[in-house]
Amino acid sequence: MSFTKFDFNPKITAGIKACNYETPTPIQEDAIPAILEGRDIMGLAQTGTGKTAAFVLPILQRLLNGPRGKVRTLIVAPTRELAEQIHSDIIKLGRQTGIRSVAIYGGVAKMPQIKKIRSGVEIIVACPGRLLDHLNDRTFNLSKVDHLVLDEADHMFDMGFLPDIKRILKALPSERQTLLFSATMPSEIRNLAEDILNNPVRVQIAHSRPTATVEQMIFSVEQNRKTTLLKDIMAKTKMSSTLIFTRTKYRAESLARQLEKAGYAATSLQGNLSQQKRQKALSGFKRGEFKVLVATDIAARGIDVSGISHVINYDVPGTVDAYTHRVGRTGRASATGEAFTFASREDRKIIDQIERSLGKKINRNKNTEFTVEVPDNTPLGGKPVKKSWNKPKKNFGFAGGRRNGRPEGRGASSAGAVKQDQSPVGRNGRPARRGAAPAGAGKQEQPSGNYRKAGSRHKRKSRAAVLDSSFGNLFLNS
Repeated sequence: MSFTKFDFNPKITAGIKACNYETPTPIQEDAIPAILEGRDIMGLAQTGTGKTAAFVLPILQRLLNGPRGKVRTLIVAPTRELAEQIHSDIIKLGRQTGIRSVAIYGGVAKMPQIKKIRSGVEIIVACPGRLLDHLNDRTFNLSKVDHLVLDEADHMFDMGFLPDIKRILKALPSERQTLLFSATMPSEIRNLAEDILNNPVRVQIAHSRPTATVEQMIFSVEQNRKTTLLKDIMAKTKMSSTLIFTRTKYRAESLARQLEKAGYAATSLQGNLSQQKRQKALSGFKRGEFKVLVATDIAARGIDVSGISHVINYDVPGTVDAYTHRVGRTGRASATGEAFTFASREDRKIIDQIERSLGKKINRNKNTEFTVEVPDNTPLGGKPVKKSWNKPKKNFGFAGGRRNGRPEGRGASSAGAVKQDQSPVGRNGRPARRGAAPAGAGKQEQPSGNYRKAGSRHKRKSRAAVLDSSFGNLFLNS
């Protein structure tokens, strides 16, 4: 089967040929005819199966038959990378149609976006936050929108964008075509999505499973040895383009820096980067300037790079859906790929959930070629042993040191030694007046031992304070 079956306009057919599309994917075969008829769509297909072209091509066809210079299509995406990717695909496929598109998202100035929109565009690809900013500023209105596309809808709902989506829906006309596409759709979110669709056509292709062309493998390794294992695998495996996922932004940045020092052309893509740096990293990875890209899940749904040979889960993702999206970055368009996951004992639960979703066990690595250096103080099954510190006991005023255990100054007498010719002192410790008798003179000698003034608080005998007259120090009875 070829794209000629859909009877696209020759201008659109030219765009299909320019992108080297020859045979429609299953999601395209099922979704394109229904969209051309004006039906609502709930499309469920794994990442890398051609979802974007499945809705872009029929929308371009329908926009050719209508007014220009007005916003007639709104596509909402959860991340900047995905919005930019969809916008890029629209430009490629519709290059000869004259239909204009703009991508709007946060992290960049508003004014260039406003100028493009007011110059007359037919398609807006937007992230929810920046789209609402423009709507609140009344930069444009969406009263003429004929087509609404929610791409990666489960991710938007799951990440808390539902209130924003509801506000956006209020700005749209009730008579419209709504297309909802995603790689995964949990049951609770499916019920919510059905509320905004009118008698939708359901298109489901290999739902929630990575493509069969991806070989998956799990490496059992503790957290403190993952970097060593990663370097060993990369040194012994032929990798043309590698995408590594971490759980945190800090770890992505740190790991990319370590790989760069090790001689790899590596960079990171994470939320702490400005939009300009994020775009530079992604563009460099696409062009092959960087052979390794270390990213957080923010990039999992926005990277459409052909030829990624390996995906490595440096940290196991928190959900089954996230695993599907990560692994879906390789093995695209029927190509083969490999996905490695580094898992420790704490990841057993999520690994079990992933395997139940896949319906099979993931292969465990049994290749002894990949070794990890084990530090001497690290047991084979756990964390490094903490170093024991034998702190020296303090010298409580015995001979050879002062009361705090530090050595005496030069010429100083040993602790506890009786000084000669001491001047008499008064009750408050200050020097007594001339001619005054030494303190305590004429008084009866106080008995040593557990002496207590009348009326004072009586402490337990096991912890009673004892004043030893020979040393002048405070001890605690045990």
